[in-house]
Amino acid sequence: MRKLKAKIMDAVGLERTLTRLSHEIIEKNKGAGNLVIVGIKTRGAIIAQRITKRIEEIEQTKLNIGLLDITLYRDDLLGKLEQPEFKGTDIIFSIAGKDVILVDDVLFTGRTIRAALDELIDLGRPNTIQLAVLIDRGHRQLPVKADFVGKNVPTSIDESIRVHLKETDGHDEVLLMHPETQA
Repeated sequence: MRKLKAKIMDAVGLERTLTRLSHEIIEKNKGAGNLVIVGIKTRGAIIAQRITKRIEEIEQTKLNIGLLDITLYRDDLLGKLEQPEFKGTDIIFSIAGKDVILVDDVLFTGRTIRAALDELIDLGRPNTIQLAVLIDRGHRQLPVKADFVGKNVPTSIDESIRVHLKETDGHDEVLLMHPETQA
């Protein structure tokens, strides 16, 4: 059982953070002309859709957006008893020569991102792959660093981050959860 330790972002803070990330992506890439956005299912895909909408409004252009399901690329499937639920990758455009903005909600060990990179490379050879995350909580097991970070949140290894989005949870917020201690 986990208990709330802190509210990291409310709905207004989350929207402000996504707007800032969108501007940073545009600035680093000198516009949106060569960008494609790819979100890691589930919450990374929702965040990617929101960032795409903002960039399209700012740049007055239409972007390709794709959704990545890394289930078959995970390195922790062996030894699991349950059958993984495959939700399907949805990228119907070429990423070859493009600047791919890979989006996820929380960056932790780096293993999800490694799986996503493996899958993206199987789909084509992009010009660059840049990582955008809402929260970076540290504790990397692989040499992965985000290019765009909404907020760095130092955590202990036993704490967790919960991202609630209105599309899946009915409201927007980011919470830091702490395990309940047994007395």
